[in-house]
Amino acid sequence: MKHPSDSTINRSILRLAVPSILANITVPLVGIVDLAIAGHIGDATAMGAVALGTMLFDLLYWNMGFLRAGTGGVTAQAFGRGDSRSAVDAFSQGIATALGVAVLIILLQWWFVDLAFLVIDCTQEVEEMARQYFFVRIWAVPAALSLMVFRGWFIGMQNTVLPMIVDITVNLLNVAASIICAVPCGMGVRGIALGTVIAQWSGMLLASVLMAVNFKEYLPLMNIRESVRWKYIKGMFGMNANLIVRSLMMLVVYSGFTALAAKYGDVELAVASLMMKLLLFYSYFTDGFAYAGEALVGRYIGSKEKDKLLRTIMLDFNWSIAIGIVSTVVYALAGRAMVSIFSDDPAVIAGCEPYLFWLVLMPVISCVAFTWDGIYIGATASRAMRNCMVFSAAAYVATYIALKGPLGIQALYLAYFVHLAVRTIYMTLMRRKYVLDRVD
Repeated sequence: MKHPSDSTINRSILRLAVPSILANITVPLVGIVDLAIAGHIGDATAMGAVALGTMLFDLLYWNMGFLRAGTGGVTAQAFGRGDSRSAVDAFSQGIATALGVAVLIILLQWWFVDLAFLVIDCTQEVEEMARQYFFVRIWAVPAALSLMVFRGWFIGMQNTVLPMIVDITVNLLNVAASIICAVPCGMGVRGIALGTVIAQWSGMLLASVLMAVNFKEYLPLMNIRESVRWKYIKGMFGMNANLIVRSLMMLVVYSGFTALAAKYGDVELAVASLMMKLLLFYSYFTDGFAYAGEALVGRYIGSKEKDKLLRTIMLDFNWSIAIGIVSTVVYALAGRAMVSIFSDDPAVIAGCEPYLFWLVLMPVISCVAFTWDGIYIGATASRAMRNCMVFSAAAYVATYIALKGPLGIQALYLAYFVHLAVRTIYMTLMRRKYVLDRVD
């Protein structure tokens, strides 16, 4: 028998998920355009340079993922309790932390790049172009980190329309500015990076205006000066230490994928970057339901409504698994056609052929992991998220090391699949302890 609250909860899920999906659709557009510009102004070397340059920022930003996840979960639970002051504190402390970290990153940028390329094995040409990209895009860091906090706070406040507006604006500006700077202005790879700088700062300005207009009643509760005290910055890092470890483990997987692919040459690096873009393309749809789960799970844990919590989790999975199944069919039918969007280099296009079957295998197993991520964030179950990524990253590394001899670079794709399976299994088994029992 259909539960009487299902239709209401489904509407709540869709109200939160659809704006996030619409925003997320524009996210791969940026990656597609960046790789496409690089592929058309140069060759596999330029594509590899953009991929490595992007990976360097992944190394930075994924370490700071707690700014969004921590802010979102704490804010959602404060919203459920009706505690406006705690919700505002989560935002102001997040912004203070983001700006402080941004200053530190800018000061250490040269040492960071030098250290990174001691580990990354690539050609001199790729390294030189990747450095050019990095030293332009670095000036977007304060805005990019602040936007993580804005996104988390908006989602926690049960509003995904505002981050949708910001994300779409940022991503479309990124595309336009990157094309203009790279091609007509003749800046090449530097122009791709400058487009990102322009877009990120524009997004931060827009997010500030949207917050001031839509949450003006919360502004008197905000005290940035109080939030920049060291004890609060230290407290936020302490509270989110588990999420920082989780981010580091994600770097092992995602940045490791690019770094290890670079060992196989420029063409295989370009192919691996292209394949990862395709592997994650469908997740931008699933992430919409992960964000919905994050907001609603946090809200219902805060308000102690277990029945709504249970129904939300079940219905949220129904939506995300359906997307996983549809994505599998799309990849099976159109995977080869999608490759040509990224490059007109015959070597890169031909190089993708041996890996296309992974597009069919990944979606259903990974959609469960991605949805659990949102649910665990809403439950502020940071310890479980840390443990999950430690185990899955260890499985990733062990699989690659054990099989790289007989399988070559295919072992890298298999290792990625294994890490997704471990995430799915672990979070499913631990759901009662870390999520469901939070409202007993």
